[in-house]
Amino acid sequence: MRTNKAINGLPLLCGSLLFATLALAGSDIEDRLHQSFQVKPGGKLVLEADRGSIEVKSADADRVEIEVFRKVTREGEAKGQEILKNHEVKFSRDGNKVQVQAEFTRDWKSVWRDKGRNLQVRYQISVPKQFDVDLKTAGGSINVADLTGEARGRTAGGSLGFGQIEGRIYGRTSGGGIHVAGCKGGVDVETSGGSITLGEVEGDTTAHTSGGSIKVRKVTGKSVVSTSGGSIEAAEVKGSIDASTSGGSITASLSEQPTGDCRLHTSGGSIKASLSGNLAVDVSARTSGGRVVTDLPVTTVVQGEHKPNLLSGKINGGGPSLSLETSGGSIYLQKR
Repeated sequence: MRTNKAINGLPLLCGSLLFATLALAGSDIEDRLHQSFQVKPGGKLVLEADRGSIEVKSADADRVEIEVFRKVTREGEAKGQEILKNHEVKFSRDGNKVQVQAEFTRDWKSVWRDKGRNLQVRYQISVPKQFDVDLKTAGGSINVADLTGEARGRTAGGSLGFGQIEGRIYGRTSGGGIHVAGCKGGVDVETSGGSITLGEVEGDTTAHTSGGSIKVRKVTGKSVVSTSGGSIEAAEVKGSIDASTSGGSITASLSEQPTGDCRLHTSGGSIKASLSGNLAVDVSARTSGGRVVTDLPVTTVVQGEHKPNLLSGKINGGGPSLSLETSGGSIYLQKR
């Protein structure tokens, strides 16, 4: 059953599952779409949007609730409603998989370059606590709250944020920072321009930015982190780490015996490596613009003159390799 109402001269369409409210506020025209699906824990949400920010939260309920807020700015009433009409948002369910697709109709593809730019979209979604999410937007931020399941987020321009995720995280953005509160399952994230902050991660980690710093609180597993322009800080490493930057300092603290070779390389900055006293590694340190300083006993054999910018030897009898190299700064080996 569908009922119609008038608000400020514009129609209101209501249905049991899907409804839209339109309101004219000055030169802005707004509407809200709502859809609800009954699901079971362990399902999957897939969202592909041509624009707009996405926010996903989890709830103790066996439902997926989707709200889409749209606003047309700097347009008259008739043109604004025409834009909303031709911006299609499709909802579907196949078993335990819910899918949302949003884009302009084929005839309106070219409008994106002019009138379509005045359309703003925001997605607010609630899923069961145990659910996979695969989210993609051509422009806008993506935020996923605490969740048990795989979380994937891709945006052509905006930040990525993940809460405590019990499952693997995959994230890509062409311009924005990335923040992960915590993860049990591993992280694979990349940004073309922004900083990366990772909390406590259990599982293999890959993080890359083309322009920004990387900060990691605690990682367990194999970690590969790199930046083309910024510093790297890893507060606690359990496993192995490969950290490289083209312009910035590197600080890393190894709290347990490395499970593999470790590498800290920078083209322009200092390196500080802190090791627990019982760690056994083969260390190789080299700098082209500074000196190597160690607080830890290193067993080494020196032939000829000792060079203050080089150090090669064994700590506690040796073990996996620890390679430290910088082209512009000093290297410090410290006790953790």
